[in-house]
Amino acid sequence: MSLHVPRAVRSSLIRLDRGMPRRVRATRERPMIDVKDLTIGWGDVVLQKNLTFSVARGEVFAILGGSGCGKSTLLRFLIGLEPPLAGSIDVAGLGLPVLDAGLPPFGVMFQAGALFGSLTVGENVSLPLEEWSDLPGDAVAAIARAKLKLVGLDGAADKFPSELSGGMKKRAAIARALALEPELVFLDEPSAGLDPVMASDLDELIVTLSKTLGLTVVIVTHELESIFRVADRVIMLDKEEKTIIATGDPKALKTSEDPRVRAFFNRGKKES
Repeated sequence: MSLHVPRAVRSSLIRLDRGMPRRVRATRERPMIDVKDLTIGWGDVVLQKNLTFSVARGEVFAILGGSGCGKSTLLRFLIGLEPPLAGSIDVAGLGLPVLDAGLPPFGVMFQAGALFGSLTVGENVSLPLEEWSDLPGDAVAAIARAKLKLVGLDGAADKFPSELSGGMKKRAAIARALALEPELVFLDEPSAGLDPVMASDLDELIVTLSKTLGLTVVIVTHELESIFRVADRVIMLDKEEKTIIATGDPKALKTSEDPRVRAFFNRGKKES
């Protein structure tokens, strides 16, 4: 996949970078995300507790678990949409994200894409640029088109979300997440609801973007094939214990001594 960016767009990106608040960059020695003794929930309702994990720079990291265990909810806490009940979250060396305090150090692809139906695909991708930069309209549009080309949607800028397939909507949402050149992106169920071919293509795109752009990627998913294709490391949440019951390379976890973990990673297979 070619990730060439035209010179005019590169110039606009330089101006974009200079024209926005500076972000503290996570160093190679410091984790991109560092979570310690985190408890999440609301009021007296505890969804998960004592969560401690880190995400290394450049890693593709997956948050796993069965339905209702709190995977997507954990993502909401990591990006600052909800305040922790206890513990700490450090994202990109900035501490707990405060969304109204300045430029966020990450991009987010929400579940099902969450594109605005009344806007074209190009306008959806342009929204972060319009919010956080002083670039002229033609530069914003050029960057949006470049991001769409990056995810394999060259020529789709003038289409509306209703004209796109499910996989294309998710690619457009990834393009929007990349609009501000973040080092970190969160993807909520990127391959859910896609047929196997489209899911495989999207997984390939995620891996390519991570390796080529040096992105750190945090994925919430329950799709087994996608986990094995893209994830360098995972954590697995449990609904009953309300904490992490496994962490590591997903391929190694297939032979975990914990029967719950082994069952999750060997779905559809009979254990001998």
